[in-house]
Amino acid sequence: MVKTRDTENHTYLVATIRPWNIDAFHNIVVHFDGDWHLVTDPEKLTPELVSKLNPRYIFFPHWSQIVPEEILRLSECVCFHETDLPFGRGGSPIQNLIARGHKDTCISAIRMVRDLDAGPIYMKRELSLLGSAKEIFVCAAKIVAHMMEEIADQRPVPTPQEGVPVIFRRRTPDQSRIDDSFKTIEQLYDHIRMLDAPEYPRAFLNINGFRLTFGDATLNAQTGELKGTVTITAEATDD
Repeated sequence: MVKTRDTENHTYLVATIRPWNIDAFHNIVVHFDGDWHLVTDPEKLTPELVSKLNPRYIFFPHWSQIVPEEILRLSECVCFHETDLPFGRGGSPIQNLIARGHKDTCISAIRMVRDLDAGPIYMKRELSLLGSAKEIFVCAAKIVAHMMEEIADQRPVPTPQEGVPVIFRRRTPDQSRIDDSFKTIEQLYDHIRMLDAPEYPRAFLNINGFRLTFGDATLNAQTGELKGTVTITAEATDD
């Protein structure tokens, strides 16, 4: 790979808010060569901190926050998006892909620019979309950790995205509702599993003032039997 200048700076900053990426930092990233730092609170990612650390790269795995332009100017900022960019720019990439029937995807490492998911690409790595959302995120976090190591080591020059962008819309909590649009047991299974992760709006059904929330879905392909867990609360009402 072609390397940029400033190869003597081996300080790196990782900014993430998700537990699977935080675990990957403590279990994987801290063992990489270089001086690695972690920020998990958006309020602590300040221009003052960036200026003090002077990191060669700031990596943003699963950050979900708008990064101020001042920080983008202070350091080379890298984010990770679970689609084959420019296909799938925008929000909820995992859920949007599974809802469209995809079984696998790739993670794109891109330089952050003002426009969302529009920056040039450092590299792409394959990612399976099998399992629950949490299982996919945990797997992605490990892959991203090693992508960060490779970027820090090789200092690749990112290349512009090619092709016509396809935009994904961030899903709303109401889209987690189970309705009559699901025609097969496989579609229902995908809907439940793609929302099954901490802090995500789980698949639900409202019946007579009760909310049924679903998780831990497993599908027996031979029998067509779908199993899982359901939590019932009396807090929801039908629209």
